[in-house]
Amino acid sequence: MKPHRHANNKTESGSQPCEISFDRSDEKKLLINLAGSWTLKCKRPSADVVKKEITAGGATGIAFNTTGITEWDSGLLIFLGRVIGLFLKNGITVDKTGLPNGAGKLMDLAAAVPEKKGARKKSQKESFLFRVGSESVAFVRSSGDVLTFVGEASTAFIKFLTGKARFRRSDLTRIIQDCGIEALPIVSLISLLVGLILAFVGAVQLTMFGAEIYVANLVGIAMVRVMAAVMTGIIMAGRTGAAFAAQLGTMQVNEEIDAFKTMGISPMEFLVLPRILGLTLMMPLLCLYADLMGILGGFIVGVGMLDLNMVEYYNQTKAAVPLSNLWIGLFQSIVFGILIAVAGCLRGMQCGRSASAVGDATTSAVVTGIISIIVATAVITVITNVLGI
Repeated sequence: MKPHRHANNKTESGSQPCEISFDRSDEKKLLINLAGSWTLKCKRPSADVVKKEITAGGATGIAFNTTGITEWDSGLLIFLGRVIGLFLKNGITVDKTGLPNGAGKLMDLAAAVPEKKGARKKSQKESFLFRVGSESVAFVRSSGDVLTFVGEASTAFIKFLTGKARFRRSDLTRIIQDCGIEALPIVSLISLLVGLILAFVGAVQLTMFGAEIYVANLVGIAMVRVMAAVMTGIIMAGRTGAAFAAQLGTMQVNEEIDAFKTMGISPMEFLVLPRILGLTLMMPLLCLYADLMGILGGFIVGVGMLDLNMVEYYNQTKAAVPLSNLWIGLFQSIVFGILIAVAGCLRGMQCGRSASAVGDATTSAVVTGIISIIVATAVITVITNVLGI
């Protein structure tokens, strides 16, 4: 039977077009002749052309003759992969001896590792109980990691108290500066606005009863006892806790922490301890500053909007806020500082070995820190109410 030929148009560069023809000299085997330039620039024929030919002739196998090919690249491999994959599924034998030497080896290499059975199956929908069990197991494991980290951090702190902890004092100074002075602008803005909001909301209601002066009580007690510490904690969780996680996570990716361990330097003492100490020391000072800015926000509303006397507002605030509320707020700020630093360092040390893992660790540090702050606030509030403070 005389072979018939299919040819595509020439490429833009004017090279010889890719051609395909079929020879049915052997009734049981279809010979596919390839000629011309089989590159990605060439418009290659579809595998359906070969399928129609073998269906029409009823051949049980195919072979290739590629002596006419002038040049080829991955475009030829794509065509061969589709043709061979199409006929192997239908039980038709494929003879690859006629392929170019390099192409044949690449096709054999691609077929050396078969696709895992069931890899393309859609994942089955997990049951509710399965998800609950998986989350419970993950929670137990993460709790163990947290306890281990807290234990190592406590050991490092004890070494610090005995003067045996190994870290650079310059690192501690730098972290104190970053957690303290450089955080003042954002703490000032948020605390002032919170005080303004509390005073304005209180004034709307208290004005109805002619009790505008009690805006000073509302703002003073709320800021000093709870709001200043909570808002400062949330700010530092998003600012400093995330920074700790990103810094340690990047060091984990770059294998710097592994280098510390190889040199016999404890990452817990050299990296984690200064960060926990720096943030814990600065949080009470930031909380005091937030108290002042919050009361100033209420003062602005009271004097500017309610026409209260400045001295009268000051005396009312002084009489309304007992010293015990100040100590409760400072104690909460210390607790928040420890929680934020531990959360940031923990997620940073748990970071994976990729750039995306650093982002995940940073997000997890912020979420963990804020949740810890809310839970700790609830616990401390209940305890103080039970003690009658």
